[in-house]
Amino acid sequence: MILIFTLTLAGHAMAETVFDDFSNEAGARWDYVADRVMGGVSEGRAEIIGTEANNRLRLTGTVSTDKNGGFLQVRQRFSDQWPENSIGVKLRSKGNGKIYYVFLKTPGLSRVWYSYRASFVASENWTEVTLPFADFQPSHDAMPQSFKAADVNSIAIVAYGADYQADVMLDWIKLY
Repeated sequence: MILIFTLTLAGHAMAETVFDDFSNEAGARWDYVADRVMGGVSEGRAEIIGTEANNRLRLTGTVSTDKNGGFLQVRQRFSDQWPENSIGVKLRSKGNGKIYYVFLKTPGLSRVWYSYRASFVASENWTEVTLPFADFQPSHDAMPQSFKAADVNSIAIVAYGADYQADVMLDWIKLY
């Protein structure tokens, strides 16, 4: 479902696009991946919870850096282009007060573990998080240092890089 509406930023009207509100068989669009694919020992799950009118995406589990691991993620790969004039991602999240990440991928990245990354804290109350694309950093020096919104073909919500209990929920993801 794609919804477009307008917001005002610095006195200028900008359109927002709902990327996902986790309705309409969202479980088929999102994939769970843990560091076990590379020998790690992190363990968790991703699920769509709630009712169709109020679905949410939830990622939970134990992130462990043992055996060179350290991540749990839920991701969506897609072929529809994001609006060229998008300048960032917004999400409404709630969690356990820990740091989580949004990983974005574009075609042509030479390694599967390469991504553009921005962090956010999933506070204990529902909070809107705004992540401008300019704040996303490449995970490796060998990558292009920036990307175009229209080139993004994967988004992931990730518990990453430390030993902790992950628990984060998303109500929606928008482009602005």
